[in-house]
Amino acid sequence: MEDFLGDFQLDVLKEVGNIGAGHAATALSTLLDKPIDMLVPKVRMLPFEEICESVGGAETVVLAIFLRVEGDAPGNMFFILDLVAAKNMLRDLVGLSISDHEEYSELELSALNEIGNILAGSYLSSLADFTNLNMQPTVPALAIDMAGAILSYGLLQFGQMGDQALLIDTKFLEGENEVQGHFFLIPDPESFGKIFSALGVVSP
Repeated sequence: MEDFLGDFQLDVLKEVGNIGAGHAATALSTLLDKPIDMLVPKVRMLPFEEICESVGGAETVVLAIFLRVEGDAPGNMFFILDLVAAKNMLRDLVGLSISDHEEYSELELSALNEIGNILAGSYLSSLADFTNLNMQPTVPALAIDMAGAILSYGLLQFGQMGDQALLIDTKFLEGENEVQGHFFLIPDPESFGKIFSALGVVSP
């Protein structure tokens, strides 16, 4: 899929990612009352089965915020952080006093869920603006588990997923602090055609 799309199409998708990151950075800066920058170092298409590999393997324990996309081009969205990155985000970006043990407090989980919600909403809004498609996020859920188990649960929860994913690497910057996460949009099988057709890339 990535080879088929070519550089121009991937540039369009990266622009969508950059605009979404800009919107998310503004929203997070307002929420946290301090400047937050976001970069999108890499955007690429990858097969569904390679999602786990891109976050360290199916048995790697990660924190994931996931939701369903409804509207003209339904699909699924996941924002995945490794556990060290999640703790760093809470400490360095949010400014919470966090413990070193692996458990998360309700406050910590709530803060991470809100960040994931802002990020997903910003990227989805950016894509909707580019495509003029109606795309609305459902209320997000948060899970801490092995990456393979989270994706399997997503399949059970949402019924189906397409065989291609859009990966947007996401880097948060606050002063000298840096946290990296992975954002995945997995449109339903019929939705990719609608998205790319609306972007003027391919016909559905």
